[in-house]
Amino acid sequence: MKNAFFLVALLFGTVLFAQETIRTITGRISDGSNAIENVAVVVEGKSTQTFSDSKGRYAIKADKGDNISYTYQGLKTVIIKVEDVTKVLNITMVPDVEELEEVTILGSNRKTPRQLELEYPTNQNIIRTAYGFLNAETAPGNIRFLAIEEINPIAVCILDLLRSEFSGVDVRGTCLGAFGFAEDSGEQVTNIRGNNIDETGAVGPIADANGGQSSLIGGRVFVRGGGSILNPRSAIFDVDGQIFTDVPIWIDVTSIKRLAILNDFATTTQYGAAAAGGVIVVNTVNGIPQNAPIFDRARLRNNFASKNILSLEQLRKNGPTYLSELQQSNSFEEARVVYNKYKSAYGGSPYFFLDAQDYFKTKWNEKEFSEEIIGSNFYMFDKNPVLLKALAYLYQEQGEYEQANGFYKRVMELRSNYAQSYMDLANSYRELGNVQQAAAIYNRYTYLVGEGLMQADSTGFDPILEREYNNLLTLNKGKLVRGQKAAELYVAEEDFTGTRLVFEWNDSEAEFELQFVNPERQYHMVKHSLADNAEMIRKEKEFGYNTTEYLIDGSLPGTWTVNVNYLGNKSLTPTYLKATVYYNYGTFSQRKETQVFKLSLKEVPHELFRLTTSGRVASR
Repeated sequence: MKNAFFLVALLFGTVLFAQETIRTITGRISDGSNAIENVAVVVEGKSTQTFSDSKGRYAIKADKGDNISYTYQGLKTVIIKVEDVTKVLNITMVPDVEELEEVTILGSNRKTPRQLELEYPTNQNIIRTAYGFLNAETAPGNIRFLAIEEINPIAVCILDLLRSEFSGVDVRGTCLGAFGFAEDSGEQVTNIRGNNIDETGAVGPIADANGGQSSLIGGRVFVRGGGSILNPRSAIFDVDGQIFTDVPIWIDVTSIKRLAILNDFATTTQYGAAAAGGVIVVNTVNGIPQNAPIFDRARLRNNFASKNILSLEQLRKNGPTYLSELQQSNSFEEARVVYNKYKSAYGGSPYFFLDAQDYFKTKWNEKEFSEEIIGSNFYMFDKNPVLLKALAYLYQEQGEYEQANGFYKRVMELRSNYAQSYMDLANSYRELGNVQQAAAIYNRYTYLVGEGLMQADSTGFDPILEREYNNLLTLNKGKLVRGQKAAELYVAEEDFTGTRLVFEWNDSEAEFELQFVNPERQYHMVKHSLADNAEMIRKEKEFGYNTTEYLIDGSLPGTWTVNVNYLGNKSLTPTYLKATVYYNYGTFSQRKETQVFKLSLKEVPHELFRLTTSGRVASR
């Protein structure tokens, strides 16, 4: 996080990591309908291996944190990370073929400059140059890319970065003078703006030997070889649209968002003769327009949503029999009889008790009885963070924030090495009005990342958490610090106002598709599945989070519909999906609504909810 203010209060003195315990993982492997025999099931990095039998069944021993791979000729390899709750992994394998939808049969696959501009925030293959946007996938020449998550923060300046990350690039010189200090001696020198930096960090102007402002330039970079002996051509630099013939050693390496090397005529021709030695394009975080409009990706294509989507009422009719009978009850006593009738048959299922608790609290406001349902069966939940999160979700939806907070504390004890645990607990304290404790937990996460005790995901989870924390500071600055200190507390300006949707799911193995349908019936689809986004799911499990966000601005008013197609999880159990909708986000009139959905009906697209607002949706 980049907030200058760092609260001292910390929630936990140490990070508690659960001990690894070996367990037997069982399951069945199929192609979605038929069992697959002789699939190689291997614990990566170990000698443990087995094969599926004629019914697709297998059993293998693994530790928490191990990766299990499933391989079969002609099918895509599946890799699953073993977690603390992993016992059953039922795997569906798909053909390893190129998707036809990736091939353009008619027309051109080139996109307009406007389309490239709109896709820039989410497409890592696009770089912004002084002459427009370039897409590495469709550019006429070769482009070598370096994205933000690949940048080594140890590099002192851009020379070190280029030297270590790009083979074949000839980097000459050192970072002498970068940020105002000599690389070897540590002596005081001027920074790139000609300012003197004293030992206290104060900055002031300094004159060079000729009485003018001093500046430091060091090094040269060759991406096309040295040229002739007498006249070697070095690369020029395009930094956020400004052209430099000298190496910009003043750039803070950690502020680079994307870097690309253009080294052929097709991609450098617009720069003219100056680019004879190639061009190194740098996009920095601060150089990206902060007020770039959110756009509706659905409107870039001629795709209209089908009307064959189950409604909420139709979905209820497909629920379990006990839930249907409960919903038909005309009184609390009548419903209690139904509950007792089915308790013996479903008493071994925690999902029965989750359904019952939610029904009696929501339908009859019987808080005491609903608490009794969970309390008498809590042994099923206590050591299972997946089920505890489902409980916490339901209590949040019901407005029972104290109980939800208790469950999130328990999840933190079990999963203190999961990034999601920190955001969940911080937001839970915020719901209780304890903003100091919420801020302390956010800062605890920042501290652990800074100390190398946890990994940071700069492109997936961290931007969401940073938005949450910045929103907390924006709306609660006066509650966190008083008087002059409040005025000195740096809070980044909110980069978005409108309707914000945050989705979280309790089971990391859950696979689903979310469909956002705008008021004109066009849709944008997000596919959270191994078949479509295996790398994204791998990252979620590696860093320990299950969340995504979507933003709706004010450019397309009307009623939005959010649909889901649940594809299941590896244990064939329901998944709980929590949707938090923030209205007037980033303003002092901000308010939120929480809805929780039990996903159990597989591969049947159905409606989740509708919301009336002004805006259009985009992933971040």
